[in-house]
Order: sequence, then structure tokens, then C-alpha cells
Amino acid sequence: MEDIFRRALNVAIWTAVLMCTHFYHPTSSDSIQVQQHNLQDVLGRSELVFVNFYADWCHFSQKLKPIFDDTATQISSEFPQEKVALAKVDCNSETGIAAKYHISKYPTLKLFRNGQVLKKEYRGQRSIDAFRTYIQQQLKDTIVEHATVEELDSTDENKRRMIGYFENKESSAYQTFARVAGGMRDDCQFHAVLGEGAAKERANGDVVMFRAPHTKFEDIVYTGQIDNFELLNQWSTDKCIPLVREITFENAEELTEEGLPFLLLFYHPDDRDFAKTFEVEVAKQIFHERTSINFLTADGLKFSHPLSHLGKTAADLPLLAIDSFRHMYIFPHKDLKTSITTPGILKQFIDDLHSGKLHREFHQGPDPTPPPPPQVEQKNEEQPGGTEEQLNQEAHHLPKDKAQEPEQPVVKSPTSPPESTFKKLAPSRNRYTLLRDEL
Repeated sequence: MEDIFRRALNVAIWTAVLMCTHFYHPTSSDSIQVQQHNLQDVLGRSELVFVNFYADWCHFSQKLKPIFDDTATQISSEFPQEKVALAKVDCNSETGIAAKYHISKYPTLKLFRNGQVLKKEYRGQRSIDAFRTYIQQQLKDTIVEHATVEELDSTDENKRRMIGYFENKESSAYQTFARVAGGMRDDCQFHAVLGEGAAKERANGDVVMFRAPHTKFEDIVYTGQIDNFELLNQWSTDKCIPLVREITFENAEELTEEGLPFLLLFYHPDDRDFAKTFEVEVAKQIFHERTSINFLTADGLKFSHPLSHLGKTAADLPLLAIDSFRHMYIFPHKDLKTSITTPGILKQFIDDLHSGKLHREFHQGPDPTPPPPPQVEQKNEEQPGGTEEQLNQEAHHLPKDKAQEPEQPVVKSPTSPPESTFKKLAPSRNRYTLLRDEL
């Protein structure tokens, strides 16, 4: 009887195991979970890393999760990991990573190329097909090859062009050039002349040049180490992407689509010299912020409408403001032409935006100012007219002159910041959960 019972029990256990095996399908994903300890490794091991910054409580993040994971599975079957990978960051637990990349809404999708984040985030459809198409386009070769210099000279003169003259595509110089081209495909055209067609230009070896719009024989030669990616990439960035750009009615929507707040100088067209001063100070003080904010200048007469939203007119030019796509904030220091040259003052303005201080102070008044440090009491020292204790007692009974009393700080009444004039092109609440009202 005992043997029969044991056999029956074994049969029951194995039946249960087989049923679980049949009906249980564990979900797996080829998207890589990024944490602080593996961040650099994940971003550095693949040419492209497409990253989903999400929060579990966010409705839009929840909808995106299975789509993104299924895309990762398909992409991993199409491309080796050293070519492309999909990764995800839980911004609730990885607050440091979220802060580093200025994540202000969920979900945010950013592309990293060779470890560097691209300025323009992904804002297309959230579907497997759309993601796959986007990644495939990003992997396409962006270099236009030419057989002769004459053929190169017939290209569009309205574009900024980076031009390389190489012996062949296998050289380390060409490979470095190709890496740079991949990261700047939206900012500059990249052209290459190979072999015999480039013989004259490369008499001293492979060479890279920059050709500005509407020029042909004024090329600027790169003099650095041609197979050093960091150096060539920085030089190309400086040439292809002006640090400070002019906003116009024609490019305003394109600049807004980059998804970065604007640090915007409104200047009078008769005072372009100060616009140049602004460019110099941006380069000196906040060059490293170029991936988190767009530095722009605007003709204050043409853009009188945004000025009117700030309660300003052409008589107030020049004027510096931040447009966060939710609100606009005026530079808080008086005498802009003098104060703008104060070291660190522009960085503080930007930091106050990202920390929420600008928005907070509009609604709650200025942040409390720390009290002055207490005065050190000098004891046991004789003073004219008596001891210190006696003088203090006498002073206590003297009538106070109200004019000598310390002036009480004036507290601003809560108010609301002017709305952004670009808010109609800002991220939609139908697609994102916005973290803070000011972004």
C-alpha cells in the first residue's frame, strides 16, 4: 500500500511539473537594465545604444515597456551587440543617471553613439516598426563618396560640409572620419574623395577639411591627429554646430524639436557687438552645458511678440531669458552688459532652471537667505567710558533711532512666470508624464 501511495505521489508531482512547464512561459527581454555601476560599460560596448528612461508608475512608460522589450529582441537578432543595443533606466531608482541626462518627462528616449548622447531625442511613433526603422536609418553610412574633386565641388553650397581625402576606406583615418560622421549626420554633410581622385589634396597624407556654406576655395584644414576620434569630433562639432545659433521664424520649430530649453539673448540689430560678447561668454562659462540647453540669439525687433509676453519692448534690449517650453524666465541681474561677464553667472542661471529654483521662486518668492554669521564677542577688554558690559547696559536704555535699524528684506508676492511662446511645440501631455511644471 505504501509503495502504491509513493508511486501515485510521484506521478502527481511530475504531472504538476509538466503542466507548469507547458503553461508557464517566462518573459525575457534583450533590453539591458542600466544602473550606475554598469552605465559606462553599456554605453561603450555598442556603436549605438537606444535608451528608454522610464518610471514604473508612469502610464505612458507602462504602455511602452512591452513594445520596447519586443523591439530589443528583434534588434538583437538582426545586429550584433557591438553594433546596436537597447537599454533602459528606471529613473525612480537611478536618480543620479536621470539627473545627469536632465530627464524631465517619462518616457524619454535618447540615442547614444559611441558613448556620446545625441542632442536630438527620439520623438517618433512608439511602435516596433518605427523603432526598427529609426535604428536602421541611424546605422546607414552617411558619407557621400566622390570619384573626383570636381564632382565634390558640384555639391550643395548651402550646407556645411566636412570633406575628407583618403587613400582608401580601410585606413584608420577614414574609420575615425566615419565615426564622427555617424554622430553628426543631422548637423553637417560628410563627403570623401578616395584613391587617385584625392592624390593632389593628400600629397602629405590623408586630410580633413571644413567647407562653410556658400564657399568653395576657402576650406579650413584640420591640423590635429587625424585618427584621434575625440580631437576630430570636437573640431568637427565646433565647425558644424555653432555654439550660439541665431533663431529665425524659419528654424524655430526645428530648434524646438531638439527638446532642449533655450538660453535666449534678444538683441537690437544695431547692437550686434553685444551678441558677439554673449557668444564669447557662453564659450567661456557654459560650453559644457551645450547638450542640456540651446544657446540662441534673436533679433529683438523681429521677435517683439515674445518680448511682449515678458512685459518688455525694444527699449529694454538687450534682454536675456530662458524659455523652458513651459515658462519664460528673465535673467535676474541688472545691467546685463556688465553682469554677463561675471564668472559663473550664466551657469548659475541654468542650474537654477534645472533645479526648479526659477519656477519655485516665481510661486513662493525668493528662497530664504541664510542669516549672517554671529559676531564674535570680545570679552575682558577695557573700552573708553567703562567696561563692555557697562556700555551694553547703557546702550540698552538709550532710545532707538528707527533710521538706524536694519532694513527688513522685501518679500516678493507669489506670482506666475510668463508662459512660453514656444509651448505649442513642446512635448505633449498626451505622450509624456512631465516631471516638473517648468519644463
